[in-house]
Amino acid sequence: MAGARVETLMARTRMLWHRARTALRKSAVDYFRGDASDWLAFGGLLLTVPAIACGTLLLPVWFSPSALVLPIVAGGLLLRPASLLGLYAASATALIVEALALGPYTEGPARVTPGTVLVVAACGFFGLIIAQFRSRVGVPWRRGGTMLFDLRERIRVQSKLPALPPAWHREMALRPAGGQSFSGDFVVAARTNGGRTLEVVLTDVSGKGMEAGSRALLLSGAFGGLLGALPPQDFLPAANGYLLRQDWDEGFATSIHLVLDLETGDYELLSAGHLPALQLSAGTGRWQEKSGEGPLLGVYDGAEFEPARGSLRPGDVLMLFTDGLVETADREISEGIDRLTGEADRYVAAGWEGAAWHLIEKVAKDVNDDRALLLIRRAPFQRP
Repeated sequence: MAGARVETLMARTRMLWHRARTALRKSAVDYFRGDASDWLAFGGLLLTVPAIACGTLLLPVWFSPSALVLPIVAGGLLLRPASLLGLYAASATALIVEALALGPYTEGPARVTPGTVLVVAACGFFGLIIAQFRSRVGVPWRRGGTMLFDLRERIRVQSKLPALPPAWHREMALRPAGGQSFSGDFVVAARTNGGRTLEVVLTDVSGKGMEAGSRALLLSGAFGGLLGALPPQDFLPAANGYLLRQDWDEGFATSIHLVLDLETGDYELLSAGHLPALQLSAGTGRWQEKSGEGPLLGVYDGAEFEPARGSLRPGDVLMLFTDGLVETADREISEGIDRLTGEADRYVAAGWEGAAWHLIEKVAKDVNDDRALLLIRRAPFQRP
């Protein structure tokens, strides 16, 4: 009987320990996500208020009355609006106690002055605005930065080009406006037809930087799902219909769709109001514009897109780019294209490794617009 009781007690202990560990892990995950209660942070900040008040009364040289802004600022980042109001009430009480204990501010330094009250009140006002905005959006401070980082990385992952056979070289460079992390230009790419075909879509969403980044993220996910799931000639009509269904105030975009046969080098270019691609012929050393015909995405339903066809021979280069690379307020597109091709000629003899990034640096380093450049080169024929 004693052994059975011991085993039962041990089983209950293990069960209680398992439940406690599960509850602790769940509460930690909820706190990280912002779903848990903020009572712990509220209690800690609430204790700092009398501590600062006592420090001000006992050591006024080291503790100023305006030090109460520290828990208020921290509360604006950590607490929900209801808890924040409780912290503000405690801080106001502490200011009143300090003012009564230290005496009128006209009798000497280290007193509670009207300026001190204004500073504390202003910090509390802005902290309450931040807390209300965070509560309305539903993104706690503990997850806000992480979510933005995840979104940025998701765009980068979706913009990666697939690996190509040894006879092909590809690279892409993307530079958002103003040095930001989010861009209205994006690329989606996939190898289809059993890996024989490379499909690449370069899109320029209306707007730039952060204002276009959210739309670019949504479109990149949708376009990535459509690419390869539809025949190439149906991709742009489907993308056009998707933009029309969003009903955005500023909902248009330009796009260019490359369909490249990696065995023969033959390709099709379908364009939706996008700038033409540029092809360098290794035989002549000249650049030629290649572009299909079609309207902007998201303008009207039933749009038709006519492809342009070409072929990349050994040594040829094809460049796709957005208007931020070649167009500025004081420079026409034709002038920008001439400058781009002139700089690109420098890489014919030196090799094209890293050329996409360097071309943006040379041609449009300080342009306040999103810039993207995609470069595909077929390796020259190697004689035995």
